[in-house]
Amino acid sequence: MSMEFFSSLSQNYIEILEDDEYYDITIEVGNDPNVKIFRAHMIILCYRSPFLRRILASNKKNNDNILTHIKFPNISPEIF
Repeated sequence: MSMEFFSSLSQNYIEILEDDEYYDITIEVGNDPNVKIFRAHMIILCYRSPFLRRILASNKKNNDNILTHIKFPNISPEIF
């Protein structure tokens, strides 16, 4: 495949990471007052992180269109 294709694909992934509309999971990290919520895409997390894949496998989204929300209070936002 051409370098142009990979460059375009990389740009698409950057756009996905910055997307504020089509995310399907929120991840809350930290403890008050240092809490941050990240919006993410479950499919990307599952393929990029075996740890998150295990967590998400037991916390699947229902068909009622409610977002999956997981919490990691013992991980600081800076580390996550």
